[in-house]
Amino acid sequence: MQRVGVVGWPVEHSRSPVIFGHWFAVHGIDARYERIAVAPDEAAAFFADLASSPYTGVNVTMPYKALAAESVSADPVATRLGVANTIWRDGDGLSGSSSDGSGFIASLDDQAPDWRGAVGPAVIVGAGGASVAVADALVAEGCRVLVANRTADKAEAVAARAGAEAIALDALPDALSEASLLVNATSLGMDGTTLSVDPRPLPAGTTVADLIYNPLETPLLAAARARGLVPVDGLGMLLFQATTGFERWFGVKPKVDRDLRRLVSATL
Repeated sequence: MQRVGVVGWPVEHSRSPVIFGHWFAVHGIDARYERIAVAPDEAAAFFADLASSPYTGVNVTMPYKALAAESVSADPVATRLGVANTIWRDGDGLSGSSSDGSGFIASLDDQAPDWRGAVGPAVIVGAGGASVAVADALVAEGCRVLVANRTADKAEAVAARAGAEAIALDALPDALSEASLLVNATSLGMDGTTLSVDPRPLPAGTTVADLIYNPLETPLLAAARARGLVPVDGLGMLLFQATTGFERWFGVKPKVDRDLRRLVSATL
């Protein structure tokens, strides 16, 4: 039996065992996916010893993505972003990548397949780690990306790393009036009641993505749906980013289908 898992502190909330357990059953793979809770004072030693551990590979969640990138041979994406969320064996060593950005693009393609034909800028609200990954992926797709955040210097840092543009928060309504894509990369909306961004300035047909997946329908997505805009929930990004690890570890590209979405949705 092969062992894989997710490393973080804490990790009890992770839905990854459900995701990978489904794919193990579909593909007939004898493997176990574990939640690996590593305390902060043990993290450096864990990654230093990972190559000699029994794990085929691991996913990495907060707060260790930066440490993971420093501990392995990072691919170009992980090098640009300075973080890694997927680690696999590579000869006698370990390699790593960040699949959050590619997972977001795959989720857009799945839930809003016409998004690529739009011409306005993509506007990201928020400046955390997910914001950097999404901005980087959208820039790589040829999009003009604007980043707004309550703290201006954080928006500028994200924009500089991803090749995007930072805008002041008070310029957000004007930016939204021309946007073809809005991405909420903040935690606002997790309580199920707080509207993270006012979508009223958005043009008809705009795609609205929320990186939050619990609740699945955030206030922003509900408001976008009521306006006839194109909503993209955060569950898709969670599912598609996981395909990278599965393919690296087992040599099979798994599908993100309705059965998997229903299975994970039931845990929210």
